[in-house]
Amino acid sequence: MEWMQWVIDYGVIGLLIAMSIVALTVAIERHLYYRKIDLMSFMDKKKLELELTRRLHVIATIGSNAPYVGLLGTVLGIMLTFYTMGREGFMDTGRIMIGLALALKVTAVGLIVAIPAVTAYNFHVRRAKELILEWESRHG
Repeated sequence: MEWMQWVIDYGVIGLLIAMSIVALTVAIERHLYYRKIDLMSFMDKKKLELELTRRLHVIATIGSNAPYVGLLGTVLGIMLTFYTMGREGFMDTGRIMIGLALALKVTAVGLIVAIPAVTAYNFHVRRAKELILEWESRHG
């Protein structure tokens, strides 16, 4: 069952790391875009809103799904621990606790990915709203 632990450690946590990199990349790109945007070049509010909210759904999707991916890893880890307990019969509590602790680390990683992603999403949605209000105040 070593392959299952490998899948949990490298597969699920690797997926969470990839999700984190994507969310960070989009957040940085949006931040840089908001800093250089020329509001006066937009004549239509809807086009401005489309430009300002582009790719924000990616951050929101990652923020809302990272805990579930982490939970999936935890469930797989607990299943692996119970499977090993059943196969080997009696196990000492130290090995059981190590297996459960390793399973729970995936949930922690999922939360570590989700919390900044949701924060970045909220920050960028707020900034987009501010820019739209600024555009409206200039265009009457």
